[in-house]
Amino acid sequence: MSRHIPRFDNANKAIIDVDDATTPLCYFNHVRLTQGQTFVHQVAGYESVLVPASGCCDVQVADQNYAAIGKREHLWGGDPEGVYVPAGVKAEVTCTSASLDLMIGGGRCDQVLAPFAIRQADIDKVQYGSDDTKTHRKIKHILGQKNAASRGRLLVSELFTVGAGGWSGFPPHKHDTERPGEETEFQEVYQFRFNPDHGFGAQFVYKHEDDAGPVYHVRSGSVIAIDKGYHPSVAAPGYEMYYFTVIVGAHSKSLKQHFDPHHAYQIETIPGIKDMIAKFK
Repeated sequence: MSRHIPRFDNANKAIIDVDDATTPLCYFNHVRLTQGQTFVHQVAGYESVLVPASGCCDVQVADQNYAAIGKREHLWGGDPEGVYVPAGVKAEVTCTSASLDLMIGGGRCDQVLAPFAIRQADIDKVQYGSDDTKTHRKIKHILGQKNAASRGRLLVSELFTVGAGGWSGFPPHKHDTERPGEETEFQEVYQFRFNPDHGFGAQFVYKHEDDAGPVYHVRSGSVIAIDKGYHPSVAAPGYEMYYFTVIVGAHSKSLKQHFDPHHAYQIETIPGIKDMIAKFK
C-alpha cells in the first residue's frame, strides 16, 4: 500500500523509477551536481519537471534553452523555479553555481507537449492554518491549476510547515478511488527535508478511517510512495518540515480529496483550508 525509502546515495539514479511497484504513475529523482557538471534526463512515457532545491542551472530541452533556472542559495529561502520536460524528450542540465541540488518529479503521460520554464513569478502560492490549530502550512504550486493547459496529469508542489512543529495533510484525506464529483484517483510521492537538518517527523498511512498504521519515521531525504489511503504527517517540535510532492492522476488533471469522516468537521475550524482545497481542484 505504501513504502518508505530512507535517505541513501542514489548516485543521480531514479529513486522512484518508471513502472514502480507501489506508485507506477510517478517518477522521482534527486540529482546533485557541482559547477560545470552536466546531467541528461530523458524518460519515455513520463512528463517531468526539473526543480532546483538550491543552486542554479541552465537547461536545454530539445531546441529550447532556459538559462539561470533556480535563484535559491538554500531550500528555506525564496521561491522555486523549474523547467517542464515533455514525455520522452531529452533535457540536459548544466550546473552554473558552486553546487546544484535538483529534484525531478514526473508522471505517466501519453502526450508529448511543449517544454516551458516556471519562474518565481509563476509560482502559485497559498498559506493556511494557524499556530493555534498546529496546522500552519505554506504550499508553492509549481505545476498546478495555473498551468493546467500546458501539462498532463502531473501536479508538483513544495509544502512547508510554518513555524517549528505541527501537522500537514490534516484533516486526513485520500485520493485513491475515481468517484466522479467526490474523489479522484491520484498516486503520490514525497521527499522530506527538515530545518535544522537533524529534525524528524512521522508519516501516517491508513487505508480505512477505522484502521491504524503504518507510521513511518521520516528524516531529511526520506522518500514516501503512497498509492492508497489517508496520509497525514507531522513534524516534531522545534523543526520546520518541507516536502517535495509529486502527485499524478490516473484519469484527471484536477485533484479532488476525500476527507476522513471522523475528522472532516475540522475543515470548518482550520483557517484558510478551503482555499488550499480549491487550489488543487
